[in-house]
Amino acid sequence: MSTLTSPPIDRPPGRPPRRRRTRYVVALGGCAVAVVAIIVLAVVLSNNVVYFRTVSEAVRDRTSQGTSRFRLAGAVVPGSIHERSHGVEFRVTDGKATVTVEHAGDTPALFKNGAPVVCEGHWASAASVSAAFDSDRILVKHGAEYTPPKVDTSKAETG
Repeated sequence: MSTLTSPPIDRPPGRPPRRRRTRYVVALGGCAVAVVAIIVLAVVLSNNVVYFRTVSEAVRDRTSQGTSRFRLAGAVVPGSIHERSHGVEFRVTDGKATVTVEHAGDTPALFKNGAPVVCEGHWASAASVSAAFDSDRILVKHGAEYTPPKVDTSKAETG
């Protein structure tokens, strides 16, 4: 009884079979797509980053910052809030430096004298030391504890 054997496959020495080569090409293509996707995401996300600066850091880096957007953190100087037709003007300090903020739009409900705030915007002019900070968004910092309002349940209707 004789066994059937297939004839040997003639392929050049050192060359992997076609199926293995296809796997390598697909894997390499997948890696290339992943690298390109990471680079594109990094570029897109870096354009959406808004840096956070204290008042003294912002004043110190005013010329190098230019007119690019960032967040300015400090406390509202008591007595400096002035309503304007386009919004509000006030001064912000971190205890070391103070700047004027010209905010366009409404202010948050918790905005008041002495409130710790973060204003988002840019310098009106990076060249002028006395230029105001143009803000279009104000975030008010508040305590981490929430206390619900007192509710009188004695007068609640049952039904």
